[in-house]
Amino acid sequence: MNDILLTPGPVSDTLTPGNVSLAEWRAVYRGAGVKLDPACAPLVAESAAAVARILAKGEPVYGINTGFGKLASVRIGDEDLATLQRNIVLSHAAGTGEPSPVPVIRLMMALKLASLAQGASGVRPETVALLETMLAKGLTPAVPSQGSVGASGDLAPLSHMAATMIGVGEIVLAGERLPAAEALARAGLVPLELGPKEGLALLNGTQFSTANALAGLFEAELLFRSALVTGALSTEAAKGSDTPFDPRIHALRRHRGQIEVADALRGLMAGSAIRASHVENDARVQDPYCLRCQPQVMGAALDVLRQAATTLEIEANGVSDNPLIFPEADEALSGGNFHAEPVAFAADMIALAVCEIGSISERRIAMLVDPALSGLPAFLTPRPGLNSGFMIPQVTAAALVSENKQKAYPASVDSIPTSANQEDHVSMAAHGARRLLSMVENATAVIGIELLAAAQGIEFHAPLASSTWLEAARAVLRAEVPALDDDRHFHPDMEAANLLIRSGALADTAADLLPAIS
Repeated sequence: MNDILLTPGPVSDTLTPGNVSLAEWRAVYRGAGVKLDPACAPLVAESAAAVARILAKGEPVYGINTGFGKLASVRIGDEDLATLQRNIVLSHAAGTGEPSPVPVIRLMMALKLASLAQGASGVRPETVALLETMLAKGLTPAVPSQGSVGASGDLAPLSHMAATMIGVGEIVLAGERLPAAEALARAGLVPLELGPKEGLALLNGTQFSTANALAGLFEAELLFRSALVTGALSTEAAKGSDTPFDPRIHALRRHRGQIEVADALRGLMAGSAIRASHVENDARVQDPYCLRCQPQVMGAALDVLRQAATTLEIEANGVSDNPLIFPEADEALSGGNFHAEPVAFAADMIALAVCEIGSISERRIAMLVDPALSGLPAFLTPRPGLNSGFMIPQVTAAALVSENKQKAYPASVDSIPTSANQEDHVSMAAHGARRLLSMVENATAVIGIELLAAAQGIEFHAPLASSTWLEAARAVLRAEVPALDDDRHFHPDMEAANLLIRSGALADTAADLLPAIS
């Protein structure tokens, strides 16, 4: 999936911290540039000045002149404050596993930038400027994907980011993985020397979990919209009824997502000659649930995605490090905004929706390949027996759906004590969010198989044509993949179908009809 995620998107507008829309975060994820609202500068400067004033009082303040976590009672002398901040970055950069996708880490950096720029973290203007410049120049820290439990923030992943800012670790620049100091030098930058509290401000927060959850949300939205198109195509292929999409049915239940999905499906099938051919004298009384209950299932998924989107938009605009600086009172207040429970719940919700989108799609594939249910040739091949047709692609879809079921187990219900029991309840938000892209990739492959199967099924009804919208979708596919007559190497067909979904080309054929999360 990374090749699609790396495709440059539109240039983002200036980000106003605390008031950034999902559309703006999506643009950053797709490759847009990041420019911080200059109005933030006085807030950042005053926050840094407040840290200096707090230090001048000579009192112990967590994270500024004390140790961290279980070591919070250890007082640190003024002469060691810079070393304290460097040490916390180096010691906490303890992640492991495969590198996180570059688009996710760019989004994480933008989220951290917007958080720091709100003037509640005590960092200096030059620290904010370096992070902004790294984004502008395409310097993306290499961040291992594993090591966060979602409280006290995403410590390990964010530490790997912070380490590159002081010239330690590795940075990806123009596709090349370089030592951080070398990458900074190539971009005309020098490593940062951290001031009081700055190391802690950089590595504390929920930005890694939130970036992964937002990435999952954006890809899940595209998956959802594509699945509405393939669901309508399957309904046509099976000569299903559009009566279950009648608005009167859904108005009585009142769920917004259900109503909108029914509207979309009805619109997708409007004007279909295939549908008109069996409006009257159809011996079938009701379609299987995978056709008939699409508004109820997909509508519920849409509602859940929207609820997750609301949570993540709030989180993305918040400040989640600790302690927080309040310059008006020269106070540093220690709390728990780093606990990523809201993100964990949102990620679990997205996972459930993705799982169900793939699950009902697989049931439609299984229905289409079964002649007893679909009325079509067995396994959608003109010469079954000699040819296996779509027999094994349906098995692949079933395997992927089962894998997603296993991945969909809620991460938020898990917890394990850390930091010598000081941090005794954690969110596992990073686990919950990090699985989402792989789940979407699985579900995309299922939807891709459905696209191939449904288009094949519709073509058995020739010369009857489907609606204008669905014929446009079929044409997009047929420009890349010919109809299946005799068996051939199936994998390239599946890859081509997946690319149409991941690129948005399939959803774009009916963009005006398809509901969105925002």
